[in-house]
Amino acid sequence: MTQEDGDLDSLVRKRIRALRVAQGWSLEELATRARLSQSSLSRIENGQRRLALDQLVILARALDTTLDQLVETAADDVVTSPMINGTHGLMRWPIKGDPGMSVVRQRMTEPPPDNPSRMRAHPGREWIVVLSGTAILMLGHRRFRIETNQAAEFPTMMPHAIGAEGGPCEILGIFDRDARRGHQRDGGDCDTQGTCE
Repeated sequence: MTQEDGDLDSLVRKRIRALRVAQGWSLEELATRARLSQSSLSRIENGQRRLALDQLVILARALDTTLDQLVETAADDVVTSPMINGTHGLMRWPIKGDPGMSVVRQRMTEPPPDNPSRMRAHPGREWIVVLSGTAILMLGHRRFRIETNQAAEFPTMMPHAIGAEGGPCEILGIFDRDARRGHQRDGGDCDTQGTCE
């Protein structure tokens, strides 16, 4: 067994135990769910028993995960740097596990547009949290005030726009694949009124 194989073996064993503990299950509970003996599961977790593929499949299912996730190794490129658009005061990070998703940090200084024609609607969902200041979310005909540390999640098929109230605010937003695509117009990014171009 190579050092790399040994590291993966150890990681999988630790992951099985961590997932079991996170569920609040004893060895006996997971063993019952996986149809293994408690002593076999204990030896698997402690490295005293060889990891067999068929057992890993059963354990992954019992832990409500997949075999791929159970044996996944840590990526070397854990840290990413943002793409910065200084003109619109935003930083954007793509999510590596799902390239269609993005995390955006944006500073807003203007209120949301008064003109409903400037509100956008498109498939998808967005989630935002206000990091500082107060944001206003216009969602259809409704107006929501979102203060520091509050969050909002909404379907983007509803016409929407986001802006600041009473001074600058900073938001962090997560856009799913459809929402991100809906906010892209001519390859641009979000502007300071919550509409993305």
